[in-house]
Amino acid sequence: MGLFHQQNALRSAAAIELVPTNYFAPLDVTTVFPRPAPLEVDLGCGDGLFLVAMAAKFPDRNFLGIERMLGRVHTACRRAARQAVNNVRVLLLETSYAVEYLLPPGSTSVAHLLFPDPWPKKKHQRRRVVTKDFLAAIHRSLTPDGCFHIATDQADYFAAIRGLIVGCAFVEEPAEEEEIFPLTTFEKRFRAVGAPIYRLVLRKTF
Repeated sequence: MGLFHQQNALRSAAAIELVPTNYFAPLDVTTVFPRPAPLEVDLGCGDGLFLVAMAAKFPDRNFLGIERMLGRVHTACRRAARQAVNNVRVLLLETSYAVEYLLPPGSTSVAHLLFPDPWPKKKHQRRRVVTKDFLAAIHRSLTPDGCFHIATDQADYFAAIRGLIVGCAFVEEPAEEEEIFPLTTFEKRFRAVGAPIYRLVLRKTF
């Protein structure tokens, strides 16, 4: 790749990274994407494999990836630039903070939380992202009838999440058959070693 193409690719990737003007107020989603469309959010989007594949598959939707690790954000942005998808933005931020403070109420049609850090040791489990407060923030960010998709390879984390949704304003639903999701990098690894995958689809009820 020549210098001109390298510079152009870097500029394209830089345009995909979302840098809010204010980290203490909800995003103005109407200014983030080139055109209005239903918004899906990938919480902890990693290297962007799932995020970009979804954006390419559903060009009539907008996709926001949230990731706390700078290297992964840059990888996701470069991936989106190479695929030339203009319905993707990537935000460098802690997931729980972004959901609590930056996602506007009623803005998100679908939220994806795919293979969050399981913190398997009991003394570390308080660091898990899914808490009652997190679920309440997700609920607030969803549109009426919006969905929250969760996947994990950890049976105990899955059980803990199902326990947390008791009393929350969600109803559990079967996965939509027409929604054949692309694989994340982590899911590819887990499938390669035969690890079970646990999935949950929650729909906002009110």
